[in-house]
Amino acid sequence: MKPVKGANAVNSAKPVDAAQPQRIGADTGPWPLHAAAAARALEAQALQQHAPYALMERAGLAVARLARALAPAARQVEVWCGPGNNGGDGYVAARWLHTSGTAVLVCECGDPARLPADAAQARRQAVMAAVPMLGPGAAGDVAGNASASANAAAPAGITSPDLVIDALLGLGGARAPEGVLAEAIEQIAARRAAGATVLAIDLPSGLNPDTGQPLGAHVVQAHDTLSLLSLKPGLFTGRGRDLAGRTWFDDLGHPCQAAPGDAAAPTAWLVAPAGRTAWPHDSHKGRRGDVWVVGGAPGMTGAASLAARAALAAGAGRVYISVLAAAQAERGGGGLTIDADRPELMHRPFADAAALLLGAATAVVGCGGGDAVREHLPRLLAAAPRLVLDADALNHVAAASELMRLLAGRAGRGQATVLTPHPLEAARLLGCDSAAVQANRVAAATTLAERTAAVVLLKGSGTVLGAPGALPRINPSGNAALATAGTGDVLAGWLGGLWAQAPHANPLDVAAAAVWQHGHAADRARPDGGAAPLLALDLIDAMAHA
Repeated sequence: MKPVKGANAVNSAKPVDAAQPQRIGADTGPWPLHAAAAARALEAQALQQHAPYALMERAGLAVARLARALAPAARQVEVWCGPGNNGGDGYVAARWLHTSGTAVLVCECGDPARLPADAAQARRQAVMAAVPMLGPGAAGDVAGNASASANAAAPAGITSPDLVIDALLGLGGARAPEGVLAEAIEQIAARRAAGATVLAIDLPSGLNPDTGQPLGAHVVQAHDTLSLLSLKPGLFTGRGRDLAGRTWFDDLGHPCQAAPGDAAAPTAWLVAPAGRTAWPHDSHKGRRGDVWVVGGAPGMTGAASLAARAALAAGAGRVYISVLAAAQAERGGGGLTIDADRPELMHRPFADAAALLLGAATAVVGCGGGDAVREHLPRLLAAAPRLVLDADALNHVAAASELMRLLAGRAGRGQATVLTPHPLEAARLLGCDSAAVQANRVAAATTLAERTAAVVLLKGSGTVLGAPGALPRINPSGNAALATAGTGDVLAGWLGGLWAQAPHANPLDVAAAAVWQHGHAADRARPDGGAAPLLALDLIDAMAHA
C-alpha cells in the first residue's frame, strides 16, 4: 500500500475529524483481540497508509480528546513520555491539551536524540508549541532521572496534577521496567495516591499485553486505558482488568480486516453479550431438555443443590439430582433430606438415574463430589452425550491416567465436554502449579483444550474459554463479588441448563453465553465492583432476573 499523499504532518488530524474513543464494557462486542505480534503487524499495515507521523498525530489527538472527556475540569495535566512511539503519542497529546488552554507539563524519560523518527517529530512540534517540559532533554542532562525531573521547579501554574497520562511504554514494553522508567512509574503511583486520575496510552506501562500480568515489580495502575488500533488480551484477563481500569478503544480509522492466517489477524475474541432465548408459546418441559447433576458428597451437598437449582433457573425442562451423600446415608441405614424447599428437583439414586438419563441428559458432574464421585466417572465419561465436569470430577481425572484417556477420547466418539476448572484444578490437569497457569491464562486454557479435546472454561478474572481448533475467548463481565463459595457450582449448573435446551449447539458458544450471563448478573447486582460478596443462592436469582 502506498502512503496517502498530501498529508500535512502538523495538521493531518483535526479535532472535528477525530472519532470518539469507545468504551469497551461487558455489554459491548464481540471484539477482536490482538496479542503483541499481531498488534504490531496491524500497526505496520496502518502506517503504510499514512504519510510519516500522520498516524501518531491522530493517536495523540485521540488521547487528548479522551483526557478532556475524562477530566473536563482538570487544571493541570502531567504527561510522562517514554523513549519510544508511546512517548510520541504523549508528546502529541500534550501539545493538543496545551494549545487548548490546559496547563500541561511533560516529564521526559528518554534521550530525545534517540527517539524514533515519528516520536522525534512529535517532540519537535511540542517544543515549537512551547509545551513545558522537564527531564533529560529539556534540562540538557541525558543522564538525569525521572524522579529528579518531576521534583524540579515546575513552570508557572503547574503544582500537583489532576490528570496524569502514562505514555512511557505501552506496547513497546517487553521486559520489566527499570532505572528511569521504574522511577517514573513510582512517581505516577504517587500522583494517583494523591488523587490524580491516571490515563494510560495503549497499555499500562509494565503490563504484558498477552497475559495480563506485570512484567516485573513496577507497573502502572490506571483508572482508564485507551487502547489504540487494536485491543490486547492482557487488558481483560489476569491482573489486567485491575491495572487497566476502564478500557477505551480507538481504531484510528483502521478497523481490523485481516483474514485468518494474516499476521495481523485477531488472536482471541472478547465474549459478546448473550441474552436469554424466548421460547414459543406452545413449549413444554419435554422440549427444554433434561439435566442430571451428580455430586454432593458428605459435607458438600450444598454444591450439588446449587448446581441443580441453577440448571432449573436457566430453563432446563427437568432437573434430576443424584446426591452422593444420600446414597451413603441409605447404605448406612439412615436417611438424608436434600433441598426439600425446592420440590421441582427430582432426586434419583445414581444407578436409577443412569438407567433413565445416561444416553440423553446433559450431565453436570463433580460439584461437591468429593471422593464419592470417583467410582461413577468411568461410566459417565464413556456414555454421557454432553458432560460438564467441575471441581472434584476434574481432580479425579487429573489423578488417573485411565480417566484422562476416557476424557480425551470423548470427542472421537461424538460426545461433547466442557471443563470448568479454577486455576488450581487446571494446574493439576496440566501437571504444573497454579502460578504457571496464571502466568499465561490464555495459553493454559488453549493447551488444556487441545490436550483433552474439550472446551475449557478457565475461571478467574477475565475467564478464558479455549476449544480445539478455535481462537480463545475472554469474558469481560463479572467482578469480585463472585469470589465466594458456591458461585462456581452455579456456573456449572447454569451452563448445563442452557446446553440441555440447545443440545446441538456449539459447546463453546454455550459456555461463552453461560459465563457472560454469570458475570453480568454480578455486575448488575454489585455495580460497585464487588465491595460485598454475592452469595451463591442470591446469584441464581440475580441470573434468573438479569
